[in-house]
Amino acid sequence: MTERPAPKISFVSLGCPKALVDSERIVTRLRAEGYELAKTHRGADAVIVNTCGFLDSAKAESLAAIRAGMEENGKVIVTGCMGAEPETISEAFPDVLSVSGPQAFDTVMAAVHVAAPAPHDPFLDLVPEQGVKLTPRHYAYLKISEGCNNSCSFCIIPRLRGKLVSRPIVEVLREAEKLVKAGVKELLVISQDTGAYGIDARFAQTQWAGRDVRTKFIDLARELGGLGVWVRLHYLYPYPHVDEILELMAQGAILPYLDIPFQHAAPSVLRAMKRPGNHEQVLERIRDWRRQVPDLAIRSTFIVGFPGETEEDFRLLLDWIAEARIDRLGAFKYEPVGGAPANDLGLPAVPDDVKEARYRRLMEAQQKISAQLSRAKVGTRRKVIIDEAGPTVSRGRSMADAPQIDGAVHVASARRLRAGDIVDVKIERADAYDLYGRAS
Repeated sequence: MTERPAPKISFVSLGCPKALVDSERIVTRLRAEGYELAKTHRGADAVIVNTCGFLDSAKAESLAAIRAGMEENGKVIVTGCMGAEPETISEAFPDVLSVSGPQAFDTVMAAVHVAAPAPHDPFLDLVPEQGVKLTPRHYAYLKISEGCNNSCSFCIIPRLRGKLVSRPIVEVLREAEKLVKAGVKELLVISQDTGAYGIDARFAQTQWAGRDVRTKFIDLARELGGLGVWVRLHYLYPYPHVDEILELMAQGAILPYLDIPFQHAAPSVLRAMKRPGNHEQVLERIRDWRRQVPDLAIRSTFIVGFPGETEEDFRLLLDWIAEARIDRLGAFKYEPVGGAPANDLGLPAVPDDVKEARYRRLMEAQQKISAQLSRAKVGTRRKVIIDEAGPTVSRGRSMADAPQIDGAVHVASARRLRAGDIVDVKIERADAYDLYGRAS
């Protein structure tokens, strides 16, 4: 009996870590059914493109990826956020096999079955218990909910991914345990709005490991903090109850890292964005957080050039950042997004050259702050998780650094380190974003 080779699927995952988790779920189902992943489009039996549709630039990147799949293969299945507006894709590429929105796993698999049938062999254990991950073995994203109840005027995520839907807490904790059992050393908790976890479920209570737990942000954080691995919280809306997490950070259960996208500081801009936040009150909260957790690292993102932003507004933002001394800062030049309420505010657009100039000024100001904060760490000892091992110098991250978006720690060591090792490092020098040290 001749054994038929397994069909191969080429996969492209675009967008944020939430989309990456969706990609991991699709890949897990592919592997469970006997499919293999191809390294290139050419020669694959089909191509899957998981798109991003948050900004026009992201849509352009998604369309380019679809075009590459069509030109190099011809059998393309499209899913993800941009698939929530299928007419754009169908008009540009009428011959794509299927278009579906985010989390449409069954639709994606149905399209795969038509394009490249592969009968499942139930006698082969093709998938590890924790599923197939697209991240390195030592860290993993843990998505706790989908959708968002907020109404930020620049954002169309609620339209693309729907209202908040929290995963049952037992399901989340069971997945986290499996990941830790498989060797994961760092869990990166993600969602569209992590602090809102459980609101839609009215904080329903259930049993876990013989005790009552609520489907609630603080309960979930407390349980994850007991697993003995690094737990990093991402995408926290600045609700008052976020302050509850500081005690767990002070105890060492949760990493001292807050990822809160403040977006701006000027009151008029925040009102137009439909974002909360009195800049003076937020500064006082930050001071209080740092009194409770001296090693706290704060990551945030800001938008420059939002419609109606004046030079006075922008200067207020620069002054606020100088006062807040955000540890990890990312900035974006505002892009109008089709369907976003910000398009109908009637506010004057900021010229592109002004956006670019403000972006540069903001990043230059932040670079000076970051350099000062980095230099203050010289002579200290830091726990570092190794991402890339080298013969004599390895690359890792401190508790203040999330993968892909923050800085790195370059670690010299007399012994060979491995990816996933957590080592004690004495910091010997620093630049604006990275630290350099030696393992003990």
